[in-house]
Amino acid sequence: MVLSDVLQSRGQTRRLTLCGAEDIVGRCRDFSREALTDWQWIPAGDEEEQAVVDDVLLLVSEVVTNACLHAGGPREFVLHCTADRLRIEVTDGTVHPRPRPPGVAAPGGHGLILLRRLTRSWGSLPRGSGKTVWAEVAAPGGARRPGP
Repeated sequence: MVLSDVLQSRGQTRRLTLCGAEDIVGRCRDFSREALTDWQWIPAGDEEEQAVVDDVLLLVSEVVTNACLHAGGPREFVLHCTADRLRIEVTDGTVHPRPRPPGVAAPGGHGLILLRRLTRSWGSLPRGSGKTVWAEVAAPGGARRPGP
């Protein structure tokens, strides 16, 4: 195995510190779009690959917005890409998220349902005095591996 194969199998990580930032959701979406372009997920090769990219950007908006609304704002946003998946992580200063049943007419309560439907897996881990919510999405079929 050559060094570039080792780097590709381990993937690449991008980290964004968010303390005191403005337009946090927009910044995280732009950061994600740039990373996906560098990792050659964008431009998508076909409609199916574009759907995966769209799902990733929707998930980024959802988990970052949840941290803003329910956890005093995110502290850090991380993307980790390997040949077969993308992991999205948002770290904030509160405890494990609790799903609430969505009301038919009431807004909200759909974020964790969205995570369940659009990801291959998701969860929450304690991190310092807070938590990290993570979600993993399978790489689109034609996505190329992130380089060194």
